Amino acid sequence: MKKRKLTPFGLNVKNRLADLNMSQKALAKKLGTSDAYLSMILYGERSGNMYIENIRSILDMDHEKSS
Repeated sequence: MKKRKLTPFGLNVKNRLADLNMSQKALAKKLGTSDAYLSMILYGERSGNMYIENIRSILDMDHEKSS
C-alpha cells in the first residue's frame, strides 16, 4: 500500500497547528468541514480551493510561505 505524503501546503498547516497547539479536528470545525475532508486537502487528494484562504486566515499563515 502506498504511503500518503503531505503537500508542501499540508506540511505548513501541520506545523502551524503544532505551533498553535490546535488539532486538525478543531481547524476542520472552524472551517465547517469534516476532519477527513481537511485531511484530503492536506494530502492533495482534494483541491480545497474554497478552504485555502480560510485556513491561512484562521492559522494566521504568511501567504508566501504556505503556497
